[in-house]
Amino acid sequence: MKNNIGVPADVPQEFVKDYVKHYSVVTRDSGRLMLFAGDQKIEHLNKDFYGEGIAEEDANPVHLFNIASRGKIGVFATQLGLIAKYGKDFPKIPYLVKLNSKSNLVKLDQQDPLSSSMTSIDAVMRFKKSSSLTICGIGYTIYLGSEYENTMLTEAAKYVFEAHQHGMIAVLWIYPRGKAVKDEKDPDLIAGAAGVAACLGSDFVKVNAPKKEGEDSAELLKRAVKAAGRTKLICAGGSSTDVETFLSGLYKQIHVGGASGNATGRNIHQKPLDEAIRFTNAIYALTVEDKAVEEAMKIYKG
Repeated sequence: MKNNIGVPADVPQEFVKDYVKHYSVVTRDSGRLMLFAGDQKIEHLNKDFYGEGIAEEDANPVHLFNIASRGKIGVFATQLGLIAKYGKDFPKIPYLVKLNSKSNLVKLDQQDPLSSSMTSIDAVMRFKKSSSLTICGIGYTIYLGSEYENTMLTEAAKYVFEAHQHGMIAVLWIYPRGKAVKDEKDPDLIAGAAGVAACLGSDFVKVNAPKKEGEDSAELLKRAVKAAGRTKLICAGGSSTDVETFLSGLYKQIHVGGASGNATGRNIHQKPLDEAIRFTNAIYALTVEDKAVEEAMKIYKG
């Protein structure tokens, strides 16, 4: 796999080896990304971590790190502050620093979404050096269609370039959202978001799976994968669903739609630790090891 990694031209020659190393780590030399998303403590506040149907241990942030350290993942994405608080206890986890986040308290009827950066690439690189943790890349969310999209597009372009300048990978979360957006999962809008990620030079783009009445979501995903070009596309895991439905849908996203992995949060961390680890390993087997749904289910069932 390492010899087949397409290194972007904005990666300086002296950092090519670092870029290849980071890309290889997060994809496990498979070309596919299994991203464990742990950025929801800002995005969704406590709603995702406490309540009916949610494991009691999920209320404590250490649950995320326990899963990421004991389960099989490509990379664990969360905010810099959380990594700083827990990273020393979990030095073997490969991390991706989420540069921006916002809560869900301000609704669309109040204001279009804006998620500005909370830190800088310089701060990430200083933290990487001082902590000696495995920081492989950065992530950034764009709300395409928001009246503030230009702010987020400008910041994202800057951070993708700066990440590459340091030999790190960049993952963009791109969601069509705002008063101008009538259907956030419209197949053309999802494909448009994927194309924007390509224009910004992102290595991976995380999108919601497209939906259209009477049509297969995985088939619709092909349009977005083509639009993304050399930027690899992964789908968000979405709200909690039963395990077999989740794994079957992910299999189709990869083998029918052409996706290059997944980004999963709630479906993993809302489970008790043992179950969360087994589910993480099942997702990894399907995504990275190219196992069938039946094999992944066996791993989940233990």
